[in-house]
This record gives sequence, structure tokens and C-alpha cells, in this order.
Amino acid sequence: MSLGGLATHVSNLSNWTEIILERTSFDLGDGPPRMNELTSRADILRFFDESSARNRPFLDKSDAELLTAWTLQRNGQQVFTLPRLNALRSFVLNHLIHHRGQLSVYLRLNDIPVPAIYGPTADEG
Repeated sequence: MSLGGLATHVSNLSNWTEIILERTSFDLGDGPPRMNELTSRADILRFFDESSARNRPFLDKSDAELLTAWTLQRNGQQVFTLPRLNALRSFVLNHLIHHRGQLSVYLRLNDIPVPAIYGPTADEG
């Protein structure tokens, strides 16, 4: 994946929040085609900010709602069923952490200072 493709993917991950927390299932066969790679840092950051803001309200759920089942399917065949909370943690949070780590390595390999993720980095003054 190119640097822009990876950054675009990271910026799009929060959109799974609505899919998981507002639906009972999702079929990968019905999903939209792969998102086109955004071509500028400003476009990627704007998309990330807009997606995050749009999906943040979906997090306001009761414990009971977060524990209801959510099913992932592919072409009508069940892949797995998990509590929504577990699906959100896996598909959104862990996925975001994984790709954010890849992105930080990609940046460093291209001599681009890595921003603080968990606190100051060696790239900061």
C-alpha cells in the first residue's frame, strides 16, 4: 500500500463505528468499492476529522446496547458474531492502532518527522 493509500485507509476507519453500532450485521459483499486514495495531507486530515466527528455520537450507547450481537457476513454467509463492543474494539480501535503504527514507520523511512502518538517522540526538539 502506498503512503497515501495507508493514510487514506486510517482516515476512513472510524466509519466502521456507525456500521457496527447502528446495524445488527454487515455483509462485505454489499460494501462499497475501495475508497480512492486521497492525494494531499490536507484532504486526508480533513476526511479524518469529518469522519471522526460524524461517528463520535454513535459511541453514546448503553452497556446493554454495546453487548448486543453484531454479525459480519460475506455474500450471505456468516463469518462471525460478536458483541458490538468487541467488534468495535477489533474493527476500529485495534485496526486503527495497527495501521497507525505502520504509518509511523512509513513516515520515518521517508524522513518525515513522526508526530506524538503516545507522547513526545525522538523527532521532536
